[in-house]
Amino acid sequence: MDVGSHCINVSGSDFSGSNAFSAILMIQTNHVIAGNLFVVATPIGNLEDITLRALRILKEVDLIAAEDTRHTRQLLNHFDIHTPLISYYRENEAERSDELVQKLLSGLTIALVSDAGTPGISDPGAVLVQKARGAGIIIVPIPGPSALTAALSAAGIAEGAFLFLGFAPPKKGQRQKFLSTYVDAPWSLVLYESPHRIQGLLSDVLEILGDRHAFWGRELTKLYEDLQAGTISQLLERASVQRNRGEFVLIIEPGVCRQVTGGDLEETLLWYQQNTELSLKDVSQRVAKDLGLSRSEVYQKALQVWAATPDES
Repeated sequence: MDVGSHCINVSGSDFSGSNAFSAILMIQTNHVIAGNLFVVATPIGNLEDITLRALRILKEVDLIAAEDTRHTRQLLNHFDIHTPLISYYRENEAERSDELVQKLLSGLTIALVSDAGTPGISDPGAVLVQKARGAGIIIVPIPGPSALTAALSAAGIAEGAFLFLGFAPPKKGQRQKFLSTYVDAPWSLVLYESPHRIQGLLSDVLEILGDRHAFWGRELTKLYEDLQAGTISQLLERASVQRNRGEFVLIIEPGVCRQVTGGDLEETLLWYQQNTELSLKDVSQRVAKDLGLSRSEVYQKALQVWAATPDES
């Protein structure tokens, strides 16, 4: 088996014309090596998004560990790949990981795939990677399609740091507690959500985080791809009147927060009115919590302050 690398040096002397340049181009082809584990990203909707490298790896490995073997078999059939499959999903990953590590130690090469996107990102994969690395096995990432990066690239609201939260808890109480952890996070928040829970998530985001600017990507790379930007309340209204199908990626802009440790209550309320888009209710809740005051007391004071100082925006 060829396990070498092929490098080609190209200098400016190899080019002519006004666009001649000096550069070094390295083309490296790493063939599969016995006992390696390849973590392979697969399309999230459009089959044309799979990489040439991913196709080669899926053909060359001895075995493919798949979240759903039926789903992955359709992908392989489309590209005329006949590598054997073995199931690897959330419910069996602990036991199956041990089995796969033994196969790797015996010299087999294995590719790990999920139903869509990159294994280990809100999909099974981390357990196998951890156990394989612990056994001294080389892990090789094969990057490619990702709903996370696809949505971020189209959102235009998370240029700096962002915090990926995966799926929020499905139950309302747990979800609200989960979201409250990130009220003052200075980063954009990125979540995944299923179509039948998106309204519940948006409602809780509105209540806990306020009516921030946000973006959703739905059915990414598919025929009915839907990209929407607006406030949380606008997205919630849209979700309530349309048929929601396909998983969502929700990106929420960071809130504007002011740490309040004391001082003038009226000045603090005025600052929030002039520097944020939070509702009077949201501001009252936050300031009351920060100052240890009664929520109703702060709310009544906020009514007075905001009535005396109309928002000019």
